[in-house]
Amino acid sequence: MNQRALDYLALRPDFRAIARWVEPRATVLDLGCGDGSLLSLLNEELDVQGYGIEINDAGVLAATQKGVNVIQQNLEDGLRLFEDGSFDFAVLSQTLQTIHQTAAILRETVRVGKQCIVSFPNFGYWAHRLSVLQGRMPVSKSLPYQWHNTPNVRVLTIKDFEALAPEVGIEILDRVVLHDGQVVRWGVNWRGSLAVYRVKKS
Repeated sequence: MNQRALDYLALRPDFRAIARWVEPRATVLDLGCGDGSLLSLLNEELDVQGYGIEINDAGVLAATQKGVNVIQQNLEDGLRLFEDGSFDFAVLSQTLQTIHQTAAILRETVRVGKQCIVSFPNFGYWAHRLSVLQGRMPVSKSLPYQWHNTPNVRVLTIKDFEALAPEVGIEILDRVVLHDGQVVRWGVNWRGSLAVYRVKKS
């Protein structure tokens, strides 16, 4: 693994879990791909055929500079460009909390991906709960923004996601909960700051 890949993994611990689930030479759609770092990593390590969707101009430019195929589009408009099962994997990597049409996007993600990977910061993490009890919105590694400049429009917990999944036609296949890059195995909804799921359409 080269230094750039190690840098990606240090910045985004969910990337390691995602890379473990994605199969070599798979087709991957990264929804809200940002600067293309995940697809760049997956291409280097697994030789995937990846495509990203991103609305932000700077993200599109940065992804293109990394050699990532990217479409500039608002996820809120849906994924009508893609047929059912178009990709081996569709990924929502810390994107779910930034969109308004949560249920609709989840349904679309499992429609276009044969398998899907979803990661999000866990608002139920104990330090986040403590901040709220102290009267302030939490700021942490997994929720790094202040309330007034955050791109997040939703906050959710591990239990919230697992309750929503069957309502939107999602079957959970696997789960990894992390804190500071380390796997959390018990008390996950209050000890884990980041959750990563492998799912499919039920």
